[in-house]
Amino acid sequence: MNALQKVDSEIYDSIKKEEQRQSLGLELIASENYISKAVMEAMGTVLNNKYSEGYIGKRYYAGNEVVDEVENLAIERAKALFGADHANVQPLSGSPANAAVYFATLNPGDKVMGLKLTHGGHLSHGHPINFSGLLYNFVQYGVDEETGLMDMDKIREIALKERPKILVVGFSAYSRNVDWKTFKIIADEINAITFADIAHVAGLIAGKVIDSPVPYFDIVTTTTHKTLRGPRGAIILCKDKYKQAIDRSVFPGLQGGPHDHITAAKAVCFKEAATKEFQKYSADVIKNAKALSAALMARGYKILTDGTDNHLMVVDLRNKEMAGRDAEIILDKVGISISRSTIPGDTRKAMNPSGIRLGTPAVTTRGMTDKEMADIAGFIDQALCSHNDEKKLARIKESVEELCKMFPLTDFIPR
Repeated sequence: MNALQKVDSEIYDSIKKEEQRQSLGLELIASENYISKAVMEAMGTVLNNKYSEGYIGKRYYAGNEVVDEVENLAIERAKALFGADHANVQPLSGSPANAAVYFATLNPGDKVMGLKLTHGGHLSHGHPINFSGLLYNFVQYGVDEETGLMDMDKIREIALKERPKILVVGFSAYSRNVDWKTFKIIADEINAITFADIAHVAGLIAGKVIDSPVPYFDIVTTTTHKTLRGPRGAIILCKDKYKQAIDRSVFPGLQGGPHDHITAAKAVCFKEAATKEFQKYSADVIKNAKALSAALMARGYKILTDGTDNHLMVVDLRNKEMAGRDAEIILDKVGISISRSTIPGDTRKAMNPSGIRLGTPAVTTRGMTDKEMADIAGFIDQALCSHNDEKKLARIKESVEELCKMFPLTDFIPR
């Protein structure tokens, strides 16, 4: 970054500070990860200079022969990785990808069914302050408030009563494998379109360690920057029946020119995710999540669903008499990044709910194992129990930094 340092030392310095923060801190935010040098290098290329509105062979600008090659590689790799009929690799992020699905299949006011945000869903699955809830008539299903699990009989009951045009299945804070096949059976009973948002677990699906909705569902979206370890962006997978509607919804419906440098980075990410090494990584992510969950439960923490099948867990802090935002601030002081999370039936507001969400993709990328998960559980417990003791928190932060130095990020930072 010699040129950047010369041109804009302030931004350069901020980037170096963020590099230091990431290097010396434990990243337990379930939606964050570290990308490879190859993915990062692909993002910083001359592809950023090109405008390429349209699709392969049908661009609105000249000079897109090479861009067509890049986008075709990304499409073919995505289709092969997930076993999809069609892939649109142009969506800029997860919510815009979801918007494209709705625009392709619905009219404003149509009824849709999705998981409640407070029960682990996502804003774009029908929350009333989000575009999805404002434009469409969403009805919501939840999890069982005692077990934290999806009750498929209850979901079927709601679906049969409400008869939505689309059944949305996806989550941002649910720790168990999803019964995609049963969701498809329910949707078929009411002739509903099936739409899965696998943003959180796409890497685990690509790594062949959890079930995929692609064989069953009509349309699937995912971001590429979470468990997939790719650039910030998204893709849409669908059956051939929906190919034309999806493509037209993305462009010209919602977007102009795609970000070609990001498309190239997506292609690199898909190639990396198709390897045996990535399959091992995916298995290790789950192994570490189970280890961290078990270590916290052994220390008296309540984990929703009493464990996890994937990369994340939600910790109910009500028995610790602590709110999620307070825990987030305390853990940040010792160099552990987490995110607050609502609990099903939570009486607290979303900005300071009763829980926190933890995930293991980033620490697994660094090479940490179940041994380190036990150490991390200890750091979390010590920090939350000593939240009023600044000296103790400072010592915990030192321990966190020492652990991080044992697993440096040098393999993920181009020089």
